[in-house]
Amino acid sequence: MRVVFAGTPEVAVVSLDAIAASGHHLVGVVTRPDARVGRGRRLVPSPVAVRAVELGVPVLTPEHPRDPGFAEELAALAPDVCAVVAYGALLPGSVLDLVPHGWINLHFSLLPAYRGAAPVQRAIWAGEELTGATTFRIVKELDAGPTYGVMTQAIGPEETAGGLLATLAEGGAGLLTATLDGIADGSLEARPQPAEGISMAAKLTTEDAHVEWTEPAVAVDRRIRACTPAPGAWTQCGSERVKLGPVKPAVGSPMLAPGELSIGKRDVLVGTGTAPVRLGRVRPSGKKEMAAADWARGVRLESGARFA
Repeated sequence: MRVVFAGTPEVAVVSLDAIAASGHHLVGVVTRPDARVGRGRRLVPSPVAVRAVELGVPVLTPEHPRDPGFAEELAALAPDVCAVVAYGALLPGSVLDLVPHGWINLHFSLLPAYRGAAPVQRAIWAGEELTGATTFRIVKELDAGPTYGVMTQAIGPEETAGGLLATLAEGGAGLLTATLDGIADGSLEARPQPAEGISMAAKLTTEDAHVEWTEPAVAVDRRIRACTPAPGAWTQCGSERVKLGPVKPAVGSPMLAPGELSIGKRDVLVGTGTAPVRLGRVRPSGKKEMAAADWARGVRLESGARFA
């Protein structure tokens, strides 16, 4: 089949490469426009755009898929199907109807659970032990289209959103290409999603990433892992915002008040609503990431100080 691929972040590149290496004909790539990054606010193309150029594939970067010019450019590529992984914009019906076999999305959850922008992050935060990826045909309702295939993946007790997403991206690339194969040879038929078990996974905000030390240690741990690497869990230490990497339970340590610090030579403990946790890596505002004990020593923190 003639395939147009739509995606934007690094996690989508794995699927782009899988399709390029498949028996299908990759005729174009759709991605978000160049974004301004860094202190210099220079324009940088998306990881998918960079890879598409390396592959020698035409790249379309509409400001929005509703743009009339985009529909014309897409139609000129004459795709049989469009494959989507984390594109980052809602597709209007006029564009969905242009493609004979539709737009097939690889979504990183076991649909209908965790529809939306942050399924991996929300699954970790909720304490799920199992997740996966699903391929489905995009319809106007968010992540509600009929499904083609599914893969499952256990969530480890120390899994971060970034690590789990990378694992799902690798396995999901194979699922997506297998789905395209099944559509091409007629062996796959889309099935409606169950009416029960629907849940939503809204994008995590910076405020979501603010650690609440009054929560139980298990909830603190899940929030931080769900927000790693983005948007990045953080806490307030005096007037300074400090980003936090994953923490570990401080088994057998004396109890501390929520947010209270215990500073040792080799570790830093923080009180929660239950047992304390041991900090791992931290990143003070405007500085590089470092071990928590090195940071505490550098800013001359003493036991009894508080995070807020």
